[in-house]
Amino acid sequence: MSDDESRGEAPSERTRVKHYNWLARYDRKTVEDILDATPLAHVGCLMNGVPFVTPTFFWRENDRVYWHGAAAGRMFKVLEQQDICLTVSLLDGLVVARSAFNFNCNFRSVMLLGRAELIRDETVKVKKLRNFVNRLIPGEWERLRPIHEREVKVTALASMSIAEASCKVRIGPPLDDDEDYAFPSWAGVIPIRYQVLPPEADPRNLPDTEMPDDILKFHLG
Repeated sequence: MSDDESRGEAPSERTRVKHYNWLARYDRKTVEDILDATPLAHVGCLMNGVPFVTPTFFWRENDRVYWHGAAAGRMFKVLEQQDICLTVSLLDGLVVARSAFNFNCNFRSVMLLGRAELIRDETVKVKKLRNFVNRLIPGEWERLRPIHEREVKVTALASMSIAEASCKVRIGPPLDDDEDYAFPSWAGVIPIRYQVLPPEADPRNLPDTEMPDDILKFHLG
């Protein structure tokens, strides 16, 4: 398989990357890998003619992404009335070049376009929220105080297909102008990684409350 074939084809003209198009990826594996690498996304939509971008926890199940929030929130009142954009970005390194113009970063990003759907069936909503919690920490939902009916009612849950997606991925050293390689300025990459620190117990935990192994495993990776 050639490099172009591994990158896939743009699923639509509006997702086709035009600027720095050599960084583009459209294959499903790259889309899923980036979506699965972090629980944080940003959802963009118009509210009263003004663009808003909202950070939110999200998760993927097969070919759809899900996110939740307050049912009274503005975003969930307009999601089904327009196409929206959901993005995920991961910063992997600062690329230090020999000129300010060629400074860059190594990164992975994905952009999803489409129409979101609200999940109104409360049984399905609870099932999806359980999937979300257990995706963060396996088995955690079953250890928690059972969810109240009123909590389900005030929680909105949205879903969106990942079919219309485009990615950008940059890796590697700086790309300077040919004449700049003779300039005596250090160039290279400063790698950036997320770090999970040791869990910090709530001081109001009941006496002898033990930390579940899955939380310890989360820290240890």
